[in-house]
Amino acid sequence: MTETLVDVPGALLCAETFGDPADPAILLIGGIAGPMDWWHADFCQALADGGPPGSNGGGRFVVRYDHRDTGRSRTDPPGAPSYTGDDLSLDPVRLLDALGIGRAHLAGVSMGGGIAQQTAIEHRRRVASLTLMSTSPVTHDPDGPTLPGPTPQASAQFHDPPPDPDWGDTEAVVRWLVDAERAFSGPGFDEADTLATARQVVARSLDPAAAANHFLVESRPVRGTLADVAGPTLVLHGDADPLFPPEHGAALAAAITGARLVLLPGVGHQYPPRSVWDVVVPEMLAISAGA
Repeated sequence: MTETLVDVPGALLCAETFGDPADPAILLIGGIAGPMDWWHADFCQALADGGPPGSNGGGRFVVRYDHRDTGRSRTDPPGAPSYTGDDLSLDPVRLLDALGIGRAHLAGVSMGGGIAQQTAIEHRRRVASLTLMSTSPVTHDPDGPTLPGPTPQASAQFHDPPPDPDWGDTEAVVRWLVDAERAFSGPGFDEADTLATARQVVARSLDPAAAANHFLVESRPVRGTLADVAGPTLVLHGDADPLFPPEHGAALAAAITGARLVLLPGVGHQYPPRSVWDVVVPEMLAISAGA
């Protein structure tokens, strides 16, 4: 794997690549306030390897990156972001430009799934396929179903959030991140794995407190609808998602022509946990097997 700083308008983005650049590219787009570490390196390597030994799917060139204000990417003072939601949404295309990748398979989780949808609608020629995880439609269908809201426990994380940690206390920040992940994960929450990733997040981040700037930026409406999505689409959704209950995944799959919905048992609103990699990795390799 290779880590690099990529110059895009208004920021330096930290990106890391796995595999052979000659293979089809998969760009992983993280959720709100999420640095690249939440896409586990072992998960990225499994995609790069093309699955378990003996599989015939071929490898992938996998790219993960730190959003602005996360990890080692450009970081503004907490509470004072210098960018807009448009910048977060345009950064995948800018990153592909900087890496010399004309067309990629996009995979996004939560906010990253929204960004992937917007990219597929507004920059169709750059997107070979979509994998959308733990997310919801970015455009409203007035004739579509009314989608359920978050569970009371998930809503409480926004309406009565826990206090910020002492940002100078590394272990307190790590525990705060673990608690935040636990609040949205499914019943099989992997405390040890999450703890290890949270420690990595804090160790790599220029300023962990700056990630909350994502909640302060405003975004414009998407220019188009999900009917404009042209490439193959896979929707992966946890059946225990407390933020976007499974109906959101079903609505998303119904709105995109030819999309396929795969429900992940026991998974909440989270990056794919190790327990379902044996499902998620083959599904992502299959959807990204085309040109």
